[in-house]
Amino acid sequence: MKRKLNLLSVSVLLAMSMSAAQAVEFTPGTYTAAAKGNGGDVPVTVTFSKDKIEKIQVGTNKETPGIGSVAIEQVPAAIVKNQSLAVNAVAGASITSKAILAAIAACVSKAGANPEALQTTVQKQAQKAEEKTLNADIAIVGAGAAGQTAAIRASQLGKKVILLEKMPFAGGAAAVNGGTVVIQGSKIQKDAGVKDDSPEIMTEDYIKNGHGLNDKRMLDLYVHNVGSMIDWATTDGGMQLNTKAGFTNEAEHSKPRVMRWVDGAQGATRNFKASVEKSGAKVMLGTPVEEITLNNGAVTGVKAKGNDGVLYTIKAPAVILTTGGFGANKDMLTGNLKNALYYGVKSSNGDGHRMAMKIGAKTQMMDLGKIYPNGMEVAPGIAKSTIWSNKAAFEDNSGIMVNRAGKRVISELDTNHNIKNEEVKQGGKLFILMDQKTYDAFLTKLNITGISKGDMDNWLAQDGKGYPIVVKADSIPAVAKKAGVNGAELQKTVARYNTFVQNGKDEEFNRPAKFMKTQVSLTGPYYIVEQQPRFATTMGGVVTDRTLNVVNKQDKPIKGLFAAGELVGGAMGDDSPPGGNMAWAMTSGKLAAESAVKFLNK
Repeated sequence: MKRKLNLLSVSVLLAMSMSAAQAVEFTPGTYTAAAKGNGGDVPVTVTFSKDKIEKIQVGTNKETPGIGSVAIEQVPAAIVKNQSLAVNAVAGASITSKAILAAIAACVSKAGANPEALQTTVQKQAQKAEEKTLNADIAIVGAGAAGQTAAIRASQLGKKVILLEKMPFAGGAAAVNGGTVVIQGSKIQKDAGVKDDSPEIMTEDYIKNGHGLNDKRMLDLYVHNVGSMIDWATTDGGMQLNTKAGFTNEAEHSKPRVMRWVDGAQGATRNFKASVEKSGAKVMLGTPVEEITLNNGAVTGVKAKGNDGVLYTIKAPAVILTTGGFGANKDMLTGNLKNALYYGVKSSNGDGHRMAMKIGAKTQMMDLGKIYPNGMEVAPGIAKSTIWSNKAAFEDNSGIMVNRAGKRVISELDTNHNIKNEEVKQGGKLFILMDQKTYDAFLTKLNITGISKGDMDNWLAQDGKGYPIVVKADSIPAVAKKAGVNGAELQKTVARYNTFVQNGKDEEFNRPAKFMKTQVSLTGPYYIVEQQPRFATTMGGVVTDRTLNVVNKQDKPIKGLFAAGELVGGAMGDDSPPGGNMAWAMTSGKLAAESAVKFLNK
């Protein structure tokens, strides 16, 4: 009898646990709350009946389109469906997911209930995984800029395309990059008045910037096809360049050849999505590819597992790998990359490299990565970029960059590579000094790289005692002291720089006079923001022939396997200039699609 009572007690407890969410009572009505997301406040409105969450709406926000917006779509829907706050954050959009959950929890409290009572995990009954087989002409693995470009082009050429992406959203690293692209040789470049650029000049610039380590075959393919790619992308490809703003100033390029997309990376992400949808390609998000399948050395497709547990066999005689880099995978990093701060997307962990190498693909330059100088260490080993904010501070305002001794050591408008080398020489850190006007301009560009004003305010509140160093004070000596910079020397540096502005010539480091428009204010407040080396882009990868067909260690093509984007190493050597990675991703993606179609049409 005692045993029966114990079993009954267990059954009752289990039933109570499974129905915990339903037992919660709310004060019926509609409540609002907000929490800090990646781009600022995320407002949420929740409607409750007496015993149920009826509706959740997320209001106007600045979360990243195609990334944070996926969390906005999926997290509230999961909460309403399960009547539980114990839902998973969307991979790659954890900050937005947590903001939504926090705001909804606040609404629960306003409705008179305890949010902890809604933390019951929804139990899923174990069942045998469903298996599905799909057929396509071309399977494309990875939905970043290269993958989406390849999907659009291959579909336009009449092929049935399946585009697979392991994340719950498309975009990859391109969704959070600087939003620029190289347009050398395009009609848009010529129409903007630049008629003296050429593939040969671009080659010289890239070899200089890449320190001669470039794979000349890939570089030649790049420079002779980027212009026609831009012409296609801005007509048939659905992309839009900000021609009104004109060219961006980039020291790495000897000719004006870099422009921003309309609305930067966010605009490009939206246009990619629309173009892929229009193309008719089948897109499978949240579906990581685990294996490339072969038969007698020829590709037959891929195997993937959806986040819903479904096991997919994709039968396709051509596969294009566009999975990005491996910067997020510490085990694959070597050389200087081991010690650089990482600021890229979490999805860049070398999946494509590992799958390709497993079937014998050749790789090169795996120790190289693009290391930028303009990063803030927001957590141990993790960085966020200030690249566009720096432009606002240096090009249109009076920001200057100094070392710990309070001295300028390089032009603020020098190449990223040279500034990075100087940072390393100075112990891995430099500092930007800004007056109020410059700091205000600095803030206006932070959202491009995923930093909000709220983030800056929080870091200022730490007063130099946490990550990163962002400090404010009413005088130059005071702000310097908080940042660990020599204040007396910094005052001398400011006075000297102001004299250069007055005379219209930087006698120390030749900062262009057109970017020395205003003097540093003689009255506070002043701000100092740290600068450290950061990286996201790996420069090495699989080796291909000129058709972007992946080759094995004997330099023989692996039949039916093509690759594009960051996965393909070599074109840019050990360093990529601004706009270069985006242009390479799209150029190689378009060419890989055309080569795959030609292969299938033989």
